[in-house]
Amino acid sequence: MKNIFIILLTFLSVHSYSQNKLKYLENNRFDLTSSKFDFPQKDFKIIGFGAYHGSSKTEQTEHVLLKSLTKNGTVKFYLPETDFSIAHYFNKYLKTGDTLLLKDLVQHYGIRVPQEKSVQTYNKWKEIKSLNNSLTNDKKLTVVGIDKIVSYKYTSKHLLEIINFKSNQEESLNKILKMVKTDTTDFSPYYESFSKGVLKNFVLDYEKNPSKFNNDINNKFEFEYIITNLKLSFDDSENRETVIFKNYNHLSSLYKFNKNPQFLRFGFFHLEKEREGNDVPFFTMLIENKIYKRTEIISIIGYLTESRVLWDVIFDDDGNYKSFTTEGGFGIGDYEKEYFLGIDNLKKTKISDITLFRINKKNTPFSDGKPDLIEIVMTDEKSNGDKVKGKSTSDFLDYAVLISNSKASTPIQEME
Repeated sequence: MKNIFIILLTFLSVHSYSQNKLKYLENNRFDLTSSKFDFPQKDFKIIGFGAYHGSSKTEQTEHVLLKSLTKNGTVKFYLPETDFSIAHYFNKYLKTGDTLLLKDLVQHYGIRVPQEKSVQTYNKWKEIKSLNNSLTNDKKLTVVGIDKIVSYKYTSKHLLEIINFKSNQEESLNKILKMVKTDTTDFSPYYESFSKGVLKNFVLDYEKNPSKFNNDINNKFEFEYIITNLKLSFDDSENRETVIFKNYNHLSSLYKFNKNPQFLRFGFFHLEKEREGNDVPFFTMLIENKIYKRTEIISIIGYLTESRVLWDVIFDDDGNYKSFTTEGGFGIGDYEKEYFLGIDNLKKTKISDITLFRINKKNTPFSDGKPDLIEIVMTDEKSNGDKVKGKSTSDFLDYAVLISNSKASTPIQEME
């Protein structure tokens, strides 16, 4: 009898917690498909959005958030998941509207996350340009890249803008110029590529005798920043999150991030405000190193249901594009063998195909020591359950977005 009572009490307790969460979500939800949507918080230093990669409505969600946060000048800087030089050329696209440049940028931007090498990413940037065009000069977005180097192509082009190569005829610089002009080089930083060798020689030449170049450098800050990140790309021993954190702080001295709020678009792990075991996300580093208070950082994490994601892009033996595959089970986080704990509560309370839920209110039931929306339950592989055990949803994030009925993104090769 005693055991039956304990089981009944446990059931009632769990049911009560679930009901509290459902009621709370019903009272703190927003329809992102509504033209009247206005993001509820305006006072922050940095806000980030991330979700599983490769689904079309993820890009739509980001655009709605950006549109809301820029209309009153709340956000000044846009930080996509890319490096400093690729971001530099995204700024050029926003000014010129050069779609050939944009297409090539998406190809290189997508090297880090291949699912982002998509038509939807291309169209998103066109929408960002339209949005930026509609803003007054004091509210326009500036794109900044804080990630590790993704591709040497735009790093090399950027160097050639910063150094007057017409007056400086050093051999190591001329080799970069020839490499960029040829544009048939493998610009990969991920193995000992030809381009890596050319750039290594240039950095070595510069550090041996800076005076050979100094008089021809027109932006010392950007030049030194690129040299630092090139050296990091030659030695891959430093943790990526640490590099992102250091880059952010270094660039903050130039862009005054503490006075100019930023919108960050990265994978969702980087945006978590609490450790997963020994893994320390970028947002957590900002908090632990007292760059910002926890309340000055807003994390928005997207969840997919009844959706598909771009999976494999298939090429023939000669490297020519053939086709692509998509996934609608494994890979979206709402599948019997892989799902986010507690995602059913979002599904039960959604009001549209893109519903935003505020998790961080003072009366939130998501501070109950249960890692809903953070723990990924997996039947065939080890999950992150042990890493987040005993922690609360509200430790990690401030908002959740449920994205429903989203089609898979399409590879950019389909544009050809």
